[in-house]
Amino acid sequence: MTPSPAEIEAQAATFRECFGHLKAEIGRAFVGQQTLVDHLLLCFFCQGHALIEGPPGLGKTLLVRTLADALSLDFSRIQCTPDLMPADVTGTNVLGEGPGGVRQFSFQRGPIFANIVLADELNRATPRTQSAFLEAMQERHVTVFGVTHPLAEPFSVFATQNPIEMEGTYPLPEAQLDRFFFKLLVHTPSVDELAEILTRTTGVESVRPVSRYGAATVRAMADLIKQVKVAEPAMRLVLRLIQATHPDSTDAPPVVKKYVRYGASPRAAQAMTLAAKGLALLAGRYHVASDDVRQVALPALNHRIILGFQAEMEQVSRESVVRGVLEAVSEHEPC
Repeated sequence: MTPSPAEIEAQAATFRECFGHLKAEIGRAFVGQQTLVDHLLLCFFCQGHALIEGPPGLGKTLLVRTLADALSLDFSRIQCTPDLMPADVTGTNVLGEGPGGVRQFSFQRGPIFANIVLADELNRATPRTQSAFLEAMQERHVTVFGVTHPLAEPFSVFATQNPIEMEGTYPLPEAQLDRFFFKLLVHTPSVDELAEILTRTTGVESVRPVSRYGAATVRAMADLIKQVKVAEPAMRLVLRLIQATHPDSTDAPPVVKKYVRYGASPRAAQAMTLAAKGLALLAGRYHVASDDVRQVALPALNHRIILGFQAEMEQVSRESVVRGVLEAVSEHEPC
């Protein structure tokens, strides 16, 4: 049955209240970086997965754990190392003794069976183990010895990687990077933020997030986001942005033709559209505007563009290329 306008408005108000509550609770434990927190929450409510990149010690684990605690969701942390095996992630069949002394196999669930999974330093796991995350992230189930085991909703994987130390790592292939809804960057805190971090972490008081919502609310909000309409100008902007990232396209700006080998996939368009719908709801609108798309273009595109040799030589970042695409497309937008 189609919900009434009053019911939709009530759901939208709940979404804004829940989003604000989570942001406040995370802010009690995690200092600053409001854009990072906003994008993390958008990704989670859209039921996506995020790749979080930043040097060690900046609170990536704290950020994700606080989100889980603020919603009373199951949380698991997987420390990725070269000797981590796929069964250590998904689980395996264990031989045990059943009723009547009969020996039988039973499935022992791995840490992937949680609502929020933190894959710490995912690029330190071997490609074989990285692929164990792939089925779970895309299909939301795992298959062990031919038996499929569904994952409970909501389910999101937040993977971290350290951009500084690359020795002994296995860079994620493009196909796996594309499964991440957003790539989020954690920046070094300012002096004032660092002072606040020291005050909070070296004292006797500890912060415990207050849980007010749960899994049912998250599932309902994910369904609500999908109901938001996309205005024609916003949809055209998404399509132009994707097209402009491909160097063989006539719409590609010079920065793309010079530095990019391969452009963004349709998953980037899906991520931008869903995230923009969430932003529209937060703004009290039930349709996506072009500005919503611009705000989420960078985290949706900056891991899906494959740079060429020229970019490596000149040390051009993906972020600068995406910003160049945004500027070029915005210049040709109709007034």
